Amino acid sequence: MVLTIGFDEAGRGPLAGPVAAACVILPSDFPFELLNDSKKLSEKKRIAAEKEIKEKALWGIGLVDHQKIDEINILQASLLAMKLAFIELNEKLPSWCSQNNIPAGEIELDGITDGTKIPDVSFKCRAEPKADGKYYEVMAASILAKTCRDRIMLEYDKLYPLYGYAKHKGYPTKAHMDICREIGPSPIQRLTFKY
Repeated sequence: MVLTIGFDEAGRGPLAGPVAAACVILPSDFPFELLNDSKKLSEKKRIAAEKEIKEKALWGIGLVDHQKIDEINILQASLLAMKLAFIELNEKLPSWCSQNNIPAGEIELDGITDGTKIPDVSFKCRAEPKADGKYYEVMAASILAKTCRDRIMLEYDKLYPLYGYAKHKGYPTKAHMDICREIGPSPIQRLTFKY
């Protein structure tokens, strides 16, 4: 039995905070109409979809912080976050298979990731640009990565309110770049990024 795992990340473009990635296997009875590329869903719809994904699907989330991003670069950090997401999913796979009456020995994993690069995983995986708008599993991963990262940035906003992380989530808006130039980088700034 082939199980498709969708991978996606959120947070490659920001100047601050972590990059988040998720991977998801969806059951055949999932309410697919809830899914889309996370960027095309309202926050309310993303949160509703996230709840369904976490209740009904098999999923994992990986995070790589700003310091590691500076150390290994954003592309490698994104791929590492995807690998960490798969490690979490894989730990839950045997019990999920058991609950869904799927013989674990008969499983073949097939991965698809949004973009042009694949994470370091031990099964067949392919990369496809704009996969987050074509494949339900990648849409679901996109939603989990985005909602996870947005929540983290809201927490950082409480710690560093001058930077406006609740509004722009660390993306390079004019306000974000202006405050960094005015008072210096925040403690979660990616120092290898220009601002």
